[in-house]
Amino acid sequence: MFDLGIKEEVSILVEEAEKECSEVFHKIEKIEEFNSRKVLSAFQKNEITELAFHETTGYGYNDYGRDTIEKIYKDIFQCEDALVRSQFISGSHALNVCFFALLRPNDLLLSITGKPYDTLDEVIGIKENPSSLKSFGIRYDQIELKENDFDYEKIKEYLEKTPVKVIEIQRSKGYSTRKSISIEKLEKVIQLIKSIQKDAIIMIDNCYCEFVNDREPTEVGADIVVGSLIKNLGGGIAPNGAYIVGKKELVILCGERLTLAGEGKEVGPTLGINKQILQGLYLAPSVVASALKTVVLASYVLEKLGYQVEPRYKEDRVDIVETIIFHNPETLIEFTRGIQQGSAIDSNAVVEAWDMPGYEDKVVMASGSFTQGSSIELSCDGPLREPYIAYLQGSLTYSYGKLGIMKAISKIVN
Repeated sequence: MFDLGIKEEVSILVEEAEKECSEVFHKIEKIEEFNSRKVLSAFQKNEITELAFHETTGYGYNDYGRDTIEKIYKDIFQCEDALVRSQFISGSHALNVCFFALLRPNDLLLSITGKPYDTLDEVIGIKENPSSLKSFGIRYDQIELKENDFDYEKIKEYLEKTPVKVIEIQRSKGYSTRKSISIEKLEKVIQLIKSIQKDAIIMIDNCYCEFVNDREPTEVGADIVVGSLIKNLGGGIAPNGAYIVGKKELVILCGERLTLAGEGKEVGPTLGINKQILQGLYLAPSVVASALKTVVLASYVLEKLGYQVEPRYKEDRVDIVETIIFHNPETLIEFTRGIQQGSAIDSNAVVEAWDMPGYEDKVVMASGSFTQGSSIELSCDGPLREPYIAYLQGSLTYSYGKLGIMKAISKIVN
């Protein structure tokens, strides 16, 4: 009955894993409760009513729901202002808007977490594009991490000699083997930066990290923070969109870059999306907790089977991403196919490597999701390049995540 193609030996291993992971699961549940309190408090403070669900069209003047959503985000991130819009196509689009809003010709953009995510190569100009920051005369430099932490000495030396307009920090690892950046490390480096260049704008790519811990980057001194609504904070309900939060004058600049100078945040029709954004945010602490439990389980079982995983199941987590190193393309593809087959949508689709827009290498991607490309739903992807790493994330519920993991592992167990 209910044959999902899961091998008995995998079921036994998962039962063992759940017992071993119970303490970790309990810790995740405590953070879920904390963030649920944070969200509920923001909803109640801003007196959300059904009126917030109503849509606007055309210019979107006086959209009560849109404006209230942005007040809620401001309260959750404990910052001065927020821009939460369906007009953002993705997290990368929001990052692009933020860069072009804050930087001017001859300004310097500095990444202190090495090269950013692949989709920003053409935005920055690492890969030539006539629409890049580089084409507008904006300079770029980067400082690599040192032993999975910031290179504090190099950053100090650099900032003492060179004025920097925007310092970009990508918290999640992207398609790399490094560890993701914790709030504690972020707080330490922000204090260092501000002690040398107090006017440097610290911009955080917060994708995959929201609600994983009990603090957000704006609470430790970040000036501007960017994330996607088809990741953590959309809760699997928001069909698209992204957010930018932080200092008011910076958020205003981002609003004017997204729309137009002089109108900024005052325009932008919601077209009926407000309810989905609010409902997704309401569910987000629970969904993030389910995603975390799913990758903790996967980490334990796959390490038991001899694969190199990061983080290990007992390690503190910064984001919802788990990396598994397979060392060969065949196993990477087969595992990814297993995740696809373990999904609710397009479970009959066969994953193949393809030339995905914005990526240098061919990419395999499993995402049997209700929203195309939704990383908070169970998904797995990775570039076909050595050492052939799968990046596993998401799951709307732990039960569905567990079943998907069991299916994927059954595909590679022998």
